[in-house]
Amino acid sequence: MSESAIGRIEINGAPAQIADLRVLAATNYGHFTSMQVRDGCVRGLDLHLDRLQQATRTLFGTELDLAQVRAWMRQGIAPDPRRLSLRVNVFARGFDREHPAAPVQPDVLVAVGAPAQPRPAPLRVKSFAFERTLPEVKHVGTFPLFQHRRMAQLAGFDDALFVDRNGHVSEGSVWNVLFVDGGEIVWPDSPQLRGVAMQLLQAGVERHGMRGSVQPVALADVTRFRYACFTNSSQPVCAISCIDAVEFTVDKDLGARLVACYESNPLVRI
Repeated sequence: MSESAIGRIEINGAPAQIADLRVLAATNYGHFTSMQVRDGCVRGLDLHLDRLQQATRTLFGTELDLAQVRAWMRQGIAPDPRRLSLRVNVFARGFDREHPAAPVQPDVLVAVGAPAQPRPAPLRVKSFAFERTLPEVKHVGTFPLFQHRRMAQLAGFDDALFVDRNGHVSEGSVWNVLFVDGGEIVWPDSPQLRGVAMQLLQAGVERHGMRGSVQPVALADVTRFRYACFTNSSQPVCAISCIDAVEFTVDKDLGARLVACYESNPLVRI
């Protein structure tokens, strides 16, 4: 190829300038969505765009022009759209930290990266009592997520699983979790970010006639499940081999069925 899209960072369709990036570094306020691009297409594109719109209303009190955002996304991947990671950040250069309630016009940063590489081995996770601020928004306040991942790794695990004040499992550091009890797929009913991959997987499970439910999952009761996995837009299905001292079966056939459920959602051209 003559040109690669990887490494491109544009704000409102123009190359990012130092002054723009200084705003991002100095004011950690905004939200984003991340996705994997395949031949110019994305699974769950409407869910990603809806996430951006809803979060913009919540954080900035204004609306996004989604047709324009989509055009900027196409422009960002244009040099080579075959296999890429794409991140769309919404922030506001006009945001006033002294008057954050004032509606402000959003700015859109599009960053293009190399495609995500699937994790080759099941995940070993350590539980922590932690609740994200405004969990329904994929906001840029990611410090505690990676700090908990760091603490998990220092303790000999791979990542962190969060448990709410009632002792119920909610979500992982940057992923959602599901469990399987017999033939039923169980999604934790606790405040969390409803990830795009999670929503696509839920739709695919229903489409394939598999039983699923949303219900409270107490950390103390995870021993009743035989299988657990995480899901996010970088890797739609990856088995979890243990939570703390509780071990789970790594069922490759079930994992493959869940991947098929996810992939039953169509790729949509940006």
